Amino acid sequence: MKTALLEHHFLSLLEKGHRLDERKFDEFRKIEIEYGISSKSAEGSARVKIGNTEVIAGVKMEVGTPYPDTLDEGNLTANVELLPLSSSEFETGPPSIKSIELARYVVDRGIRDSECIDFKKLCIKKGEKVWTVLIDVYSINDDGNLADAIGLAAIAALKDAYFPKYDEKTEKIDYKEKSKKKIDLQLLPIPITVVKIRNVLIVDPSLEEEKAADARLTITTTEEGDIVALQKGGDWPLTGDEIEKMVELSIQKGAEVRKALKWKKKLFIQNMKKLEL
Repeated sequence: MKTALLEHHFLSLLEKGHRLDERKFDEFRKIEIEYGISSKSAEGSARVKIGNTEVIAGVKMEVGTPYPDTLDEGNLTANVELLPLSSSEFETGPPSIKSIELARYVVDRGIRDSECIDFKKLCIKKGEKVWTVLIDVYSINDDGNLADAIGLAAIAALKDAYFPKYDEKTEKIDYKEKSKKKIDLQLLPIPITVVKIRNVLIVDPSLEEEKAADARLTITTTEEGDIVALQKGGDWPLTGDEIEKMVELSIQKGAEVRKALKWKKKLFIQNMKKLEL
């Protein structure tokens, strides 16, 4: 009964032009980005919060062999871990369909198809040695719109990354010392998720809004307004007009979210007291 009443209240608010948290339909929650959260264990790292949704991302770099069809290009691997601590719906074990979807179609496709990384610059010796960039993203708290938070965190971690010291003569990497060379990001692809609930389109859905959504579309765009990735979800179809409006929202909101990457939040390290149970 309580669930039905809450859903009725929720839908009646939408019909009147309101959301549960009083945001406008095209309004994001507060976005916070913190860089360098794991400087000793990763070449680049970042924490992203969108409202109460929180994720962390790390970038590691390894030297390996190129793929046979791209002998003068480096490699990219993306992984998303949906941790049980972030939601009761996530379980330990092999990657779920959702984590694979987020890793492959949001992080990997957004970065690869936007060509924001020039993979030729990751080549050390054609046909023999190239850099492999590994991106790992972990959910800390799921309060809706993990896709946008995860995509943003991956870009933030790449933006924070420096290559480790590499001796080409000995072919050894010194992970304890970073070089002054950064990954050259040519573009900043940003995913924006728009959901449809009845006849209403909203951005940055909360967890309640995600569960009530009839359809969703995650659209990754660049500064130039180019669409580089699309991922559809939900059981209901979308009309051509709805898709057009969703694309317009993604370009507009992508530009706003991208501004959050232009500055760095200072990292404050606080001493943690041991808890006595």
